This record gives sequence, C-alpha cells and structure tokens, in this order.
Amino acid sequence: MLLLGWRLPVFTRRAKRELASHPKFYFFDTGVFRANRPKGPLDELSEIEGPALEGLVAQHLRAWCDYSQGGHALYYWQTRSQVEVDFVIYGESGLYAVEVKHTQKVRPEDLSALKSFAQDYPESQRFLLYRGRETLLRDGIHCMPCETFLRALNPDSLSAR
Repeated sequence: MLLLGWRLPVFTRRAKRELASHPKFYFFDTGVFRANRPKGPLDELSEIEGPALEGLVAQHLRAWCDYSQGGHALYYWQTRSQVEVDFVIYGESGLYAVEVKHTQKVRPEDLSALKSFAQDYPESQRFLLYRGRETLLRDGIHCMPCETFLRALNPDSLSAR
C-alpha cells in the first residue's frame, strides 16, 4: 500500500460552537506538497512556505501521537466562521492546541484562534509555533520557535520546555 496523504478530522468533543465538518488533507511529506503545489507569478512565497511548515509539524505530531503513551489522537479545530487552530491533540495526558505561523515575530492576531479555543477549552495547553528565536508566554499561550518545539518532542511528553 502506498501512502500519499492522510486526513485530519475535526475535533468535536464537547463542542460549544458550530464546527467545520470536513477533514483537512495532508500529503505524507512536505516535499510532495511542494512538488505538487502549482506555482505562478501571482503566488507569494509565504503561500507555499506557511502550508509546508504546517505540514512538517503535522508529520511530527502524527508520529508523536503514534509513539507516545496514552492513546493520543490528532485533530484540527475550525468554527463555521473560519476560526481555525491547526492541530488539537487529545489523549490521556491532556488536551493541547497548536497553531503554526510562518512569521519571525508573534503578533496579537496570531494568538486569536488559540484564545477562541481557550474560551471553549480552558483546560487546554496552547502553543504557537513560529519562525522566530524567542520563547514567550503571552495570554497563557506558549509561543516558541518551531524548531525548539520539534526538537523537544519525545514520546514521553508534549511540553513547553
């Protein structure tokens, strides 16, 4: 069997809002995404780099869910009004929300989806992964370089080290 892609379902447990109903699709590898993504003179580099970074994080989180203890599953969260959190991990160790941004600085608007998620799930741990260098805590959200987060990811924990 050849795995070219996979679907990410919507997190709907104890939903307080109307949510999207369709899963997201990810290629099994960001290189396949880049090779298949049409490019032209009207496309900006960020339109390719952002989804590629999100796909890379998706690969790592999917592997973490498979190899960690506690029966974790990977989802995404999106309201009907298009407020979206890229990844939600749910399992015995907790509820985690992860947003990925291809930006060098954390801006207030980058935190808005995670804040909305926190209104519905205040018990969650929230992470913003970005391309900058600083590890920050803003409004209860752990903001950290994507590379730092991925290097710290191990089967025993998902934490903001």
